[in-house]
Amino acid sequence: MVVQHNMQAANAARVLGITQSAQAKSTEKLSSGYRINRAADDAAGLSISEKMRKQIRGLDQASTNAQDGVSSVQTAEGALTEVHSMLQRMNELAVQAANGTNSESDRSSIQDEIDQLTTEIDRVAETTKFNETYLLKGGNGDKTYHVHAHDAGLDGTLTENTTKATFQMKSLQVGDSYAIGGTTYNIGATSVGQALTVLEGGNDTDAAKTKDASGLSTGDTITIDGKSYSIVDSAEADIEQSKITAGKVFSLASAGSTISYNGKSVTVFSKDGVDVDPNNKTLITATKAYSMVNAELKAASSIGATENAATVTTGSADEKINGVTYRSFTITRGSVTTKNDLTFNLHVGSDADMTNKIGVTIEKMDSKNLGLDGINVSDDSGKAATYAIDAIADAVAKVSAQRSALGAVQNRLEHTIANVDNVVENTNAAESRIRDTDMADEMVTYSKNNILAQAGQAMLAQANQSTQGVLSILG
Repeated sequence: MVVQHNMQAANAARVLGITQSAQAKSTEKLSSGYRINRAADDAAGLSISEKMRKQIRGLDQASTNAQDGVSSVQTAEGALTEVHSMLQRMNELAVQAANGTNSESDRSSIQDEIDQLTTEIDRVAETTKFNETYLLKGGNGDKTYHVHAHDAGLDGTLTENTTKATFQMKSLQVGDSYAIGGTTYNIGATSVGQALTVLEGGNDTDAAKTKDASGLSTGDTITIDGKSYSIVDSAEADIEQSKITAGKVFSLASAGSTISYNGKSVTVFSKDGVDVDPNNKTLITATKAYSMVNAELKAASSIGATENAATVTTGSADEKINGVTYRSFTITRGSVTTKNDLTFNLHVGSDADMTNKIGVTIEKMDSKNLGLDGINVSDDSGKAATYAIDAIADAVAKVSAQRSALGAVQNRLEHTIANVDNVVENTNAAESRIRDTDMADEMVTYSKNNILAQAGQAMLAQANQSTQGVLSILG
């Protein structure tokens, strides 16, 4: 029996200390709600948990970023909705102004409203902003915008590239009809002989026929200035019965006559050496027609090109394609100087990976960039209004394309938000399993440690009493 070393009490005290330490940890976990309160609780778990927390908080902000992006896109798209409405009204006004029943004063009144709408489009572009960022004002730096070329309603094919356009129409021959600026013009013949050559299927550049070589045969029917004649041999000729010889055509038809044969009609110029018949303003030469087409293409393609008007070059020769001859016109598209597109990136991920960025690009949406700068419908003929319809249609298409692009970005962002929120939810669940206290399980541990602590305290008291027997020996 010894008193210097009470191993029984020491053992009880040691075990009681372990129990109390475990009980303290359980108390901490229960009070904080976390299973890991310090790295020592679970070093590996802490590292994994903190990595997950970084991802979760980054994705939470990414979701907010995407939602802010949706708000900015909706702001821009909402403004463009009004621009669309104004363009539709401008189109309505241009169609009205193109009608021939309007006087110049009527078109001037229409122009007043178009001017106001154009100014409002510019104001919307200048003032629409989100969080102090102007959305429709363009970005930094200037660029040259080439206004679209237009075919002026002419019969032909227009193709465009970046800076030029090509208008291709069928070559005009004597006897052809072609509509220019709403008026149908006929290509006249320089002589009766040339008219007959064309009517019989020859080329309009063939030499004029002579009286003995009209090309008409007995039994043919020809109409001269509205009266029909039958071609007969000389023995049967009777002018009163409208029966004539082929050679007689040259004395019945003359300058200014209209001759019809085989379902086609050709009118002869009333005067030599003119491009436009003085007695019939719709009778012109092919050269004059090409000149008029050139002017129409230039006028129609210069709408909105207030800095550099369009230029048109007429081809000097015809081009044969699949047996058909064509005349080409090269249009150098007019231009204005405008601002570069506004571009910004929405960061929608928790990592620095550049695939986490969604780019948004918005063009400047003022009248210059829409090709409507200086648009005018108040001329005396209504032609300008007619050509303005095409320019406004281009502007509508441009705004539609921009709204479509913004709508596509918005839809993408909504999917991004849904995906990010899903990842956050599941990562939170995983992080919770690592970091959070299972309160029910930990309460069982706490209760166990509480009982063990009480038992340990009782045993320590008993162990301390075990050495009291020494006193009886000493006494």
